[in-house]
Amino acid sequence: MFLKLSMATLKKRSNFSVCFDQMGTTRPGYEYLSAYILGKVIQDLTVQFCNRFIDYKSRTHDQMVQAARSNSQNVAEGFSNPSLKGYIKLTGIAYGSNEELTKDYQDFLRQRNMPIWEKNHTKIREFREIRAVWISPTSLNTPTLPKSPVEAANMLLTFCNMEGFLLKKLVASLLEKHEKEGGLTEELYRKRIEYRKNHQ
Repeated sequence: MFLKLSMATLKKRSNFSVCFDQMGTTRPGYEYLSAYILGKVIQDLTVQFCNRFIDYKSRTHDQMVQAARSNSQNVAEGFSNPSLKGYIKLTGIAYGSNEELTKDYQDFLRQRNMPIWEKNHTKIREFREIRAVWISPTSLNTPTLPKSPVEAANMLLTFCNMEGFLLKKLVASLLEKHEKEGGLTEELYRKRIEYRKNHQ
């Protein structure tokens, strides 16, 4: 399974929380989120993919690498933001970057007359079974990028689709939290009221 903390657990912690994983490594809370972990895998594999299959001097190369980076970076920045509204906004940006990257992989296949494999394709089912975990303080068990451009693009397209689903779930959970608890302004107001009651 993706190494993660439940959203219920994360909700109880401040955005600047630090946790320990199963290896005893100290990590910021966002590094346990499935969306962040898969996003890092996509980022690393996209760099490999672009260096191997996309002209290094082309604008597409830079755009794909930047879109892949934006995904996990915005999740991390959003989690660390003291404002829940800011977290929602940055997670939405991450979702948009992932959508952009998804389209880039679709375009890569279409423009080269390569097939986009259906979800019941044997390889797609194998890709969907891959689960990323931390195997050292700084490394994930990132799968090897296939040598075939068709297989490599379809693998990353599958990962991007999975990431889109995870980011949508994260945004939905944050919106629900905002609806029930309010944002930073409401939290500060509650603390102000509590302070006044305790110092009357």
